[in-house]
Amino acid sequence: MIDHIVVTVASYEKSKAFYTKVLAPLGYGLVAEYPGGGGFGKDKKPSFWIGEARPGYWQAGQAPGKAPIHLALLAPSRAAVRAFHAAALEAGATDYGAPGLWPRYHANYYGAFVVDPDGNNLEAVIHTPE
Repeated sequence: MIDHIVVTVASYEKSKAFYTKVLAPLGYGLVAEYPGGGGFGKDKKPSFWIGEARPGYWQAGQAPGKAPIHLALLAPSRAAVRAFHAAALEAGATDYGAPGLWPRYHANYYGAFVVDPDGNNLEAVIHTPE
């Protein structure tokens, strides 16, 4: 349903390195890049954009961390959820929920949560049984 999302970051280069590492286990990579920003996705379709806030560009007027978001990314497997979590921690994220079942959402909800360097809550999730 969502075509794309843009997240304002403090440093594009720092965040690009972080997201390149964190999104790789989920099968996503950097597919488009412009000064101060870039888009991640697959099959040449960027769906997740990051960019520095600058007047007339990206989300001007919004400072990183002022309005953190929660972004849940669909994972292809439980192993990918675990790999996402490990890659995120290695890249400098803060643990916000270890990989595992979250039955309060539903019986097969398997996810992991981290907080990125700008305070955004990222999740990798799969909804199918193992």
